[in-house]
Amino acid sequence: MEDPAAPGAGSPPSNGNGNGNGNGNGKGKAAAPKGREAFRSQRRESEGSVDCPTLEFEYGDADGHAAELSELYSYTENLEFTTNRRCFEEDFKTQVEGKEWLELEEDAQKAYVMGLLDRLEVVSRERRLKVARAVLYLAQGTFGECDSEVDVLHWSRYNCFLLYQMGTFSAFLELLHMEIDNSQACSSALRKPAISIADSTELRVLLSVMYLMVENIRLERETDSCGWRTARETFRTELSFSTHNEEPFALLLFSMVTKFCSGLAPHFPIKKVLLLLWKVVMFTLGGFEHLQALKVQKRAELGLPPLAEDSIQVVKSMRAASPPSYTLDLGESQLAPPPSKLRGRRGSRRQLLTKQDSLDIYNERDLFKTEEPATEEEEESAGDGERTLDGELDLLEQDPLVPPPPSQASLSAERVAFPKGLPWAPKVRQKDIEHFLEMSRNKFIGFTLGQDTDTLVGLPRPIHESVKTLKQHKYISIADVQIKNEEELEKCPMSLGEEVVPETPCEILYQGMLYSLPQYMIALLKILLAAAPTSKAKTDSINILADVLPEEMPITVLQSMKLGIDVNRHKEIIVKSISALLLLLLKHFKLNHIYQFEYVSQHLVFANCIPLILKFFNQNILSYITAKNSISVLDYPCCTIQDLPELTTESLEAGDNNQFCWRNLFSCINLLRLLNKLTKWKHSRTMMLVVFKSAPILKRALKVKQAMLQLYVLKLLKIQTKYLGRQWRKSNMKTMSAIYQKVRHRMNDDWAYGNDIDARPWDFQAEECTLRANIEAFNSRRYDRPQDSEFSPVDNCLQSVLGQRLDLPEDFHYSYELWLEREVFSQPICWEELLQNH
Repeated sequence: MEDPAAPGAGSPPSNGNGNGNGNGNGKGKAAAPKGREAFRSQRRESEGSVDCPTLEFEYGDADGHAAELSELYSYTENLEFTTNRRCFEEDFKTQVEGKEWLELEEDAQKAYVMGLLDRLEVVSRERRLKVARAVLYLAQGTFGECDSEVDVLHWSRYNCFLLYQMGTFSAFLELLHMEIDNSQACSSALRKPAISIADSTELRVLLSVMYLMVENIRLERETDSCGWRTARETFRTELSFSTHNEEPFALLLFSMVTKFCSGLAPHFPIKKVLLLLWKVVMFTLGGFEHLQALKVQKRAELGLPPLAEDSIQVVKSMRAASPPSYTLDLGESQLAPPPSKLRGRRGSRRQLLTKQDSLDIYNERDLFKTEEPATEEEEESAGDGERTLDGELDLLEQDPLVPPPPSQASLSAERVAFPKGLPWAPKVRQKDIEHFLEMSRNKFIGFTLGQDTDTLVGLPRPIHESVKTLKQHKYISIADVQIKNEEELEKCPMSLGEEVVPETPCEILYQGMLYSLPQYMIALLKILLAAAPTSKAKTDSINILADVLPEEMPITVLQSMKLGIDVNRHKEIIVKSISALLLLLLKHFKLNHIYQFEYVSQHLVFANCIPLILKFFNQNILSYITAKNSISVLDYPCCTIQDLPELTTESLEAGDNNQFCWRNLFSCINLLRLLNKLTKWKHSRTMMLVVFKSAPILKRALKVKQAMLQLYVLKLLKIQTKYLGRQWRKSNMKTMSAIYQKVRHRMNDDWAYGNDIDARPWDFQAEECTLRANIEAFNSRRYDRPQDSEFSPVDNCLQSVLGQRLDLPEDFHYSYELWLEREVFSQPICWEELLQNH
């Protein structure tokens, strides 16, 4: 059922030497230059990263409204804006004389839309396409009658609400079903040696209209009228639940993704399908802020204490830190001369190593600067700290945990500069308290009391205080309650009765996805692999460029440059939509039921999602985040208002002055969050991070000065620190310090030294198998309900059983006598044996 050879099934993403992939070509074993030259090149790369400014990035559900609409179209499609306008104007002139669309009253506009929908129901494919293009022009904002981009966006939103109220979405949904089932288009695309955007014209028009309607109606504004608010809720319900015995809309889009990946429909415009699928899931289930509100509500319903903090707000208030030097990472130390050769040349060593301030363990105050200016003593102390630990080679030669004795003035100044607390409230699990008491009882009284955490007889007073502190910070998650309830339902199915499952949009989506979920996950990861910048072109990989390549390939250098930018942009948008979609699904399923989340997670892991994400990050992430694969003059809605300029090198590079690419940074954070979701509290999967040598890959990602990205990188480094060995910890003290300052603390979590019992590498396979058994038991109990189960009541009344009406086949009476002769009369009956058995 799983496809372990699908995405990421190649070699591990890195051989741990960290010596390449800065050019993003995906070569994990680039030949490293020898000796000093390699050291200089890494020094230059590291110094360049230190100069990277802090990125002013605000994480959210999606980018700005105009940016999200512009990403729907590839630059190759720009000529079709004119075609859509022409189709609308030709049709409009035949129906309305002497007026433009914006001059009509609302009733006249509704009447015209009704006429358009009537003209959609024609046999001729060409006429149907022209009418669909006219509808698309309305959804795009009737830009021919607008003077500015703001006007285009305003009328696009107005027209989309009008189109929905007139039933346009349902009409286009029927047309989409017809196009998906169009075997002629599929066979035609399969026979072609090269597929272009001409093969998916009808599908692109239909999907574009549907995407514009979903995206415009999804957007909430304070100025929206009551009618629009009602229409939005009606539309959300229509997309969430099955209507007219049809599956939810998201499942139809998932089936398009699997059909595309299976090779049966290579002409599907997969970027548009994925963008629409992501927005439909976000619209029907809710975004990240809605998730937080649902979490608070669900905790209240379960009687759990409220959350200590809002994680979104905490992350937003965090500040980015300068990246650590990674020249002497454990897997990369072979590039540098051995310490014995450098001993006695402190001056040259200082020149070779980059300086860091804010991740230095003696310079922690830089992470949380106050408004007060630094004193002279502080500056001297900072200088001493940098000179003492000016590079990670020094950490190999001296004890990093013994700082030089600071002056009293320095200590008092630092007390003022430091914050009163760490950003996160510490958490303790019930399991941690039980483990602590088990160790204490074994030590002081010689026996244990199992899961009893209240009896403290015989234990010394400090242990009492420790248990009290642990209980003060005890955190019970929604997942803990769900797992406990599931165990009780498995033990006592009869006495507890049948579980009442609320029919929420998330529950309905999971039920629909359940039996095809492995195929959905494999398909998404295959597309993600094909879109990753580190992937090599393979003959057997799927073609994701069908909806970006023009019919005629470029013949000039400038046309080739434009197409190159378009292709890279196309891939970036696909990565963005898949990463956001998977993260949303995992977070919603985890809140709905922990075993739904674990089911999706396991299939992602089985399909090699972990090495795939690591392979994605095994590139120059800073270059990926600052990539400028966009041409602002060709972006919607700008391209509809202005005349397209003549293609020149300057026009290709003009416009975008942002210091980073929003979608690429958004994708990177989503993929890191996804990796955290898959590996959290899963020691077998954490070991996969270690086996694939993820530490140097992740550490290079710290070069990006963005607080949220750094936080999730540090979380991933924290969970594997205990497995990386003492030498790694000793030579990466600045990263360890950053983990301490930025990542939530778990009391009794011995993450930094590896003495924890969970760090011992046994029973990892058993852990995964136990989890899989629990998931299968949950799915079987809740979703497989056969009528003849062992718990269904048995009818013991002979009259009742004989009086039951059985549905027999229509032709049964023809062969009834033959059946009676063969099955009854010719069978000998041994009455003695019958009496003995009863």
